Amino acid sequence: MAGLRLGPLLRYVDWESGSTATVWVEASRPCTVEVRCADGASGTSPTFSVAGHHYALVAVEGLTPGSTTAYEVLIGSRRVWPPDDTRLPPSTITTPSVATPAGPGKGAAESAGAASDGVRISFGSCRWAAAPGGGHDPVGPDALVTLATHLAADPAAERPDVLLLLGDQVYADETSAATRRRLAARRDLKEPPGAEIADYEEYTYLYDESWRDPEVRWLLSTVPSCMIFDDHDVIDDWNTSAAWQRDIRATPWWHERIVSGLMSYWVHQHLGNLSPAELAADPVYAAVRASPDGTEALRRFAAETDADPARTRWSYRRVFGRVRLVMVDTRAARVLAEDRRAMLDPEEADWLREAVLDDPASYDHLLIGSSLPWLLPPLVHDAERWNASLCAGVRGDRWARFGEKVRRAGDLEHWAAFPESFDRFTELLREAASGPDAPATVCVLSGDVHHAYITEPRWPDAPPGIGRASGTASGPGPGSAPVSRVLQLTCSPVHNSVPRWIRAGFRFGWSRTGRRIGRLLTRHGRTGASPVIWDRAGGPWFGNQLMTLTLLGRKSALTLVQATAGKQGAQLEAVLERSLTPEG
Repeated sequence: MAGLRLGPLLRYVDWESGSTATVWVEASRPCTVEVRCADGASGTSPTFSVAGHHYALVAVEGLTPGSTTAYEVLIGSRRVWPPDDTRLPPSTITTPSVATPAGPGKGAAESAGAASDGVRISFGSCRWAAAPGGGHDPVGPDALVTLATHLAADPAAERPDVLLLLGDQVYADETSAATRRRLAARRDLKEPPGAEIADYEEYTYLYDESWRDPEVRWLLSTVPSCMIFDDHDVIDDWNTSAAWQRDIRATPWWHERIVSGLMSYWVHQHLGNLSPAELAADPVYAAVRASPDGTEALRRFAAETDADPARTRWSYRRVFGRVRLVMVDTRAARVLAEDRRAMLDPEEADWLREAVLDDPASYDHLLIGSSLPWLLPPLVHDAERWNASLCAGVRGDRWARFGEKVRRAGDLEHWAAFPESFDRFTELLREAASGPDAPATVCVLSGDVHHAYITEPRWPDAPPGIGRASGTASGPGPGSAPVSRVLQLTCSPVHNSVPRWIRAGFRFGWSRTGRRIGRLLTRHGRTGASPVIWDRAGGPWFGNQLMTLTLLGRKSALTLVQATAGKQGAQLEAVLERSLTPEG
């Protein structure tokens, strides 16, 4: 008899029609999965098989726009969700209200779905799921667990409309004691890759650990989620450089690790990012579902993608009423050759440009999800730019070899470490924020660095006061002053930590002395001036935390909450509540 092994996860909710959603599950054996809603909406799907595991992504149709409806999951005629003994509220699907047809200047497809009370988007990254059993958690309460507990206990609490998980959903290179015991039961941990993840089956252990917590399981069954990977989903500093890639590919265990990592990401995270229409057009999804065992089809896809990242696109675009989200792959899409080094390959960069600039009148807020921060503390930014210049050979071969050692030791592989990509991305943001149809805000959402902060850029060639919605601009051509308020909002970790010495280093990076050292590095590296300057507008904040954007019309507000331990258990403490746009 088939049972529910993992899930359900509510993933895609259609904001255009308000009537369709997708629900991801893993079953214990091949079967047909049904999702049945209290309002009569439903969907069924047979499972597909990968490496002995059985999954389904069920498209639920016939939902009522502007409603919240409870649902259950059935296998055959037997209900497998919610559990009979649960104390948590029913899992629900909330759909947006459908607005009237778009008026002049608005894109019909992207303005159709708009909730009358706005859009609430919560985001963060870096969640180490496991805590010591029955003991004190050394990194503090898990922000995702604490959010779930808070929402489950208070039916009147405001729930996010979507949860953005910006990388490091699992840690393949840093396993828990419980996972290490499972690994040791099947292989010798003295052999490479040791206590790290080796293959697809072991990746499933990580998702079990991350998504089986009762509160998190309920949260992910109720709040739609969008995901993108970062390095630890595969390995720390994944795709740092061509030399790094050459060295890792020479190890006997790497090929299985990267293929399994991409396979498991495709199954557990990527599929749920796609709409039913995108799924229907996906040849890999069709091939995997058409086979009694889709393992080889998916392995072939993953191996080909590792060999040539341009073969696939992990980036995607979502629309939430008058809010556009563009989620960018900043890991697999890299070009690593030193003479062509780029964060995104040319085709990916063209896709990003089109996704950002297409029909700007159709959205009031533009969100770009990048697992890696665009703007770092100035000293860190200058150090990464300097290092990239050394590695490219500007000071000769000896300095280039030294630069590669520093790059790996210091994790110097953010946007600033790809200088031409940084400059092009910066110009794209300026262009998106300029002109008569510019949105109220352009926000880059990021994580990775295990703390939270806010930065606000200024373009040197633009007049004072740019980046505010009250400004004016001559048009979207080169040198135009942004009309939108442009911000980077960095939030990490959801559940992890950062050593004290690194905290001190981040703070020093913003200091006057740090900036002066950064300028010396840029002179030595002959990097030239950055096309943008920026100031810290908030933070740094350290702790397990989540940010939430509330977007209504052209207004935007930001909240940062941290999970803190108290006498009554973990709770969410608001440490920042700020409007990002002018009142009125």
